[in-house]
Amino acid sequence: MDAIAGTVATACGMFAATNVDDLIVLTVLFLSGRATGSPRAWQIWAGQYAGIAALVLVSVVAALGLTIVPDEWIGLLGLVPLALGVRGLVAAVRAGDHDVPPAVASGLLPIAGVTIANGADNISAYTPVFRTIGPRPTLITVAVFAAGVALWCLAASWLGSHKKVIDLLDRHGRRLVPIAFITIGTLIVLESATDLHHALTQ
Repeated sequence: MDAIAGTVATACGMFAATNVDDLIVLTVLFLSGRATGSPRAWQIWAGQYAGIAALVLVSVVAALGLTIVPDEWIGLLGLVPLALGVRGLVAAVRAGDHDVPPAVASGLLPIAGVTIANGADNISAYTPVFRTIGPRPTLITVAVFAAGVALWCLAASWLGSHKKVIDLLDRHGRRLVPIAFITIGTLIVLESATDLHHALTQ
């Protein structure tokens, strides 16, 4: 029992530590959904679960000794939110103040892509853990992560439910949401470029 409790506690800490920034992304998505009607809540939930599942799967496979993508290149997935943000910003500029442009990430797959891109660096944290803890603790950790995703979505939905924030997004969100995605994507790409430069110069 003590071993299970320890595994659960470790998994909770690992999930929270590696997904704090994801809570911000989810809040933006829920805010956008409430202000514009897109994405829908179920798309955010499903996209988040699909993205986290993909990250965990890659980490487990890597823990078995199979390298799918070199760590230095994973961060280039930041191009996904960057591209979505640029597209959303262009649509906002073209729409002007009269029409509501399409949401930055309006479907399950784009949201999953943003989740994967934003959490790609988590693979380097998850892989050594899965490599050393064994099958049963791995299953427990995956279950804790699944519960963590639900908690994150509920928390982000609550954070994105305040009327004043929704009104603010309704007035200025045409540009604020795409800029947020561009910022996230840029930071991921820059971090990846730094890691790649470090790897190549060693």
